[in-house]
Amino acid sequence: MKRTGPTNPLLRDLIGELKKRGNEQEVNLWKRIASDLEKPTRQRRAVNLSRINRHTKENEVVVVPGKVLGSGDLNHKLTISAYQFSEQAKDKLEKCGAQIVSLLDLSKEKPNGKNIRIIG
Repeated sequence: MKRTGPTNPLLRDLIGELKKRGNEQEVNLWKRIASDLEKPTRQRRAVNLSRINRHTKENEVVVVPGKVLGSGDLNHKLTISAYQFSEQAKDKLEKCGAQIVSLLDLSKEKPNGKNIRIIG
């Protein structure tokens, strides 16, 4: 069976843009995130807030190439970017003062990919 990749046009555009930015800036981070998003939905990463809380520090920049789920709590502020967020995760992130940024906006803000951690 031949893999066709994601059929969602928004996701395809995002993957294409991340690959383009990775090639232009010669930054492997954006290429890696794009390749992770190309995987089938059931193979994409799903990360709970409790795991993010354990593996991050205050004011860190975190990328989840998949979905952020709302199980657990977050005890510190950070900037987080992911393809999807559950409603419960969004609510908890807003309550603790975390900044939610889209993947495309983060790639524009930090094109060099420095000081960004991939979780998942």
